[in-house]
Amino acid sequence: MPTNLSPIESEFATVEEAEAHDRWFCAEVEAALREADAPGAVFIPHDEVMADMETIIREAELKLAAKLS
Repeated sequence: MPTNLSPIESEFATVEEAEAHDRWFCAEVEAALREADAPGAVFIPHDEVMADMETIIREAELKLAAKLS
């Protein structure tokens, strides 16, 4: 019989659902780590990604401002 959880304490209805989600999540993380260790994996430095995102956001803001004016 499933052990019910309070919606205040958990997003899952039962302990079994929570444990199944934990197993799935851990498997996904392990797969991602194996993929990251694969030969030929490409890594972009955090600073470079953040700079690119700031540019994208700035361009979107300018485009929106031009559209609104």
